[in-house]
Amino acid sequence: MVNKKNFILIYLILVAVVLGILVSSVITFYVCHKNSDKIQSGVSIKGMNVSGLTKEEAKALVSEKLKSELNDHIILKYHNYEYYVEVEQFEAEFDVEASVELAYQIGRSGKIGQDIKDYISVLMSKIDIDPILKYNQEALKDYLETIQAQLPDQLEQSSYYVDDNQLVITNGKNGAKIYMTELEQIIIEEVQDMAYKNRCIDIPTFTECPDKINVSAIHQDIYRKAQNAYYTTEPRMVYAEVTGVDFDVSTVENTIQENAEVEEYRVPLTYTKPEITVNDLGMDPFPDLLSSFSTKYINNPDRTTNLRLASNKINGKVIMPGEEFSFNKVVGKRTAAAGYKNAAIFSDGQVTDGLGGGICQVTTTLYDAVVFANLKITARRNHMFVPSYATGGRDATVVYGSTDFKFKNSRSYPIKIVSSVDKGIATVSIYGYKNENDPEYEISIETNLVKTTSTSLVYDAYKVYKQNGAVVKREKMSRDTYKKY
Repeated sequence: MVNKKNFILIYLILVAVVLGILVSSVITFYVCHKNSDKIQSGVSIKGMNVSGLTKEEAKALVSEKLKSELNDHIILKYHNYEYYVEVEQFEAEFDVEASVELAYQIGRSGKIGQDIKDYISVLMSKIDIDPILKYNQEALKDYLETIQAQLPDQLEQSSYYVDDNQLVITNGKNGAKIYMTELEQIIIEEVQDMAYKNRCIDIPTFTECPDKINVSAIHQDIYRKAQNAYYTTEPRMVYAEVTGVDFDVSTVENTIQENAEVEEYRVPLTYTKPEITVNDLGMDPFPDLLSSFSTKYINNPDRTTNLRLASNKINGKVIMPGEEFSFNKVVGKRTAAAGYKNAAIFSDGQVTDGLGGGICQVTTTLYDAVVFANLKITARRNHMFVPSYATGGRDATVVYGSTDFKFKNSRSYPIKIVSSVDKGIATVSIYGYKNENDPEYEISIETNLVKTTSTSLVYDAYKVYKQNGAVVKREKMSRDTYKKY
């Protein structure tokens, strides 16, 4: 008969044997694992089991799956309007290589105690590695700003322009602004969790008020002392005429304070005309054609009227070196009083009639001419839809008070814009002077339709520089996303 002491001894021996076998087995499996080229059992990446796979096998499996999962768009919603963000638009991709490497290194740190502990832990509890999402933050920010410019009730800043010898100051309007950081974080979290398909993300917005009208700043910008136009030949330089302009600041401030709710204020300007203008000098100061671009338009009477009004506003405009041109400031607000007619425009995600419809064709024609003249673009947005008169990636839209087209004369000599609208053709030419201070290139624009989805068209636009027929530089200008009609 086995006494109690012998029983306990036998029990302890059996436990020790079992533990020994278990430890021996674990160590054997661990040694085999450490010396193999396979990922250990119990490891998944983004829900995909990679146990027993080599690093290359795991990369291929995970990459293919995640690539297909990311090949889609995110739907953003604001009230009754939907906007689409292509995941490819901001170059989102998971860092598969780092995740596979992390999976492979489990149980391979070189510290045997820690390695065995990790090996057993993963074997018993399993682990799912979530890859880090990499993306182009600037590209995402730029695209969200494009959506901001398309919101139906966006902010309209207070602004001003000159019309018929009057300074017109327009009151701004409250508008919706996107919480950019919050929306970016929501989008990235949705993509990281692969949770964005088949549902809409509400765009987080807040109401922003326009800046207070600063009459003193407007006066500082408007005020000019009269000066005659002239040009020199040694060195060759042209100096545009300056028409003297002035108004009484305190009178305007009092008018605004007493009538805070009106839409606009009209301020009589005091002018002092110069005796000699650039036009009096002829084209001699601008002997060289730097660029020219034309677009075709359908001769709809109201739309043609709008094109001609905008074209006449920019025609003859001289921009000095370093000076910035603003389409909205030069053309002014598109109003019935200024002669603008109702014509087709893009608004709230659809084509409808609106005052000043069509003038974006002048903006687009100017934009291409500016690119060909190798001037610096400082502000430009694409349309919501690809316009009929331009290829995707080569258009420019404007909305008074919110979306402007701007460029800077980055050459060392003044330039002159010559614009015309006639017989179904809108043309913008830019004249200046070719000299050794401004390297000359033959400029072309390449556009590629890089992606088509059920809702969107995505274009890349490149500026190509040539000298003596050979390409010397090629730079990306924009990636533009358009809704399909």
